Amino acid sequence: MAGAYDNRDGYIWMDGKLVPWRDANVHVLTHALHYASSVFEGERCYNGKIFLGRKHSERLLFSGRELDMEIPYTVDQIEEAKYATLKANNLTDAYVRAVAWRGAGEDMGVSSAKNPVRMAVACWEWGAIRPRQKSMPT
Repeated sequence: MAGAYDNRDGYIWMDGKLVPWRDANVHVLTHALHYASSVFEGERCYNGKIFLGRKHSERLLFSGRELDMEIPYTVDQIEEAKYATLKANNLTDAYVRAVAWRGAGEDMGVSSAKNPVRMAVACWEWGAIRPRQKSMPT
């Protein structure tokens, strides 16, 4: 997968369902864009297994609560969403990004508790963070 992140083939899990990558959009007046009311986790998947995946999902929910933004999914549902997204994109080694945000709604004030909390999971190929050493240094 290459090119701009808004123009790729594949699928993104968004608000409970897989949608075509290019259709995973939000409105310009979404609360998160104006007030930074969003949380995310960046995760790595190796050989089909997300490293410390459950801990990341737990932390995502914790972070949402810290912003008074109750994410409407359980840890198990978030885990299912991450693996469904990997499968839909035929990836076993990838970067996984789970993100939740306060969406567009009736309010545009700072708290905007009436606005829906939304969530998405995207994943894409991403090589090694750093090259492996071929031998031990002397």
